[in-house]
Amino acid sequence: MTGKILTIVIAVSALIAGVAMYYLQVYAYYETVTPNGVDDVQLTTLNGTHETILYEDFQAIDSESSPIRFRACFTTQTPLSTLTSTYEQYIGSSPRNAPGWFECFDANSIGQDIDNGRAQVFTSQRNLEFGIDRVVAITEDGRGYIWHEINECGDKAYDGSPLGEDCPERETGGN
Repeated sequence: MTGKILTIVIAVSALIAGVAMYYLQVYAYYETVTPNGVDDVQLTTLNGTHETILYEDFQAIDSESSPIRFRACFTTQTPLSTLTSTYEQYIGSSPRNAPGWFECFDANSIGQDIDNGRAQVFTSQRNLEFGIDRVVAITEDGRGYIWHEINECGDKAYDGSPLGEDCPERETGGN
């Protein structure tokens, strides 16, 4: 009898822990970003300055628990040809999955659009935080997506490799 009770307690505890971990990963740490309507969507020009592009229908989520959890969706009327001739393209980026409840951001679909040339990826801001770049993908039909990408300096810092000379100084926190 004691074995059955112990088995039930362990099974219920495991179920509760599993549900709690799922909730914490998918829902708990994300917050809706309130757009300011002024500079939510910025791109880096070919000469290195930041410019806000025209955008509508901005939706975004973020989390303080990780620098790569930011995701956003928007629309723009600016033609892709104008964007590619004016702004810095970002090479080697692929969108990260967003929680299923953030329906406007489908990483697989965005990735296919990028791979098939139906979307271009632009630099929004390099080293937004050490090792993290903000990138913006815009499709031919004006749908736009923003996420954070780990850059080369971030890869080196996180795997313990020596940082290159082209990496910015890393801020160190102290008590």
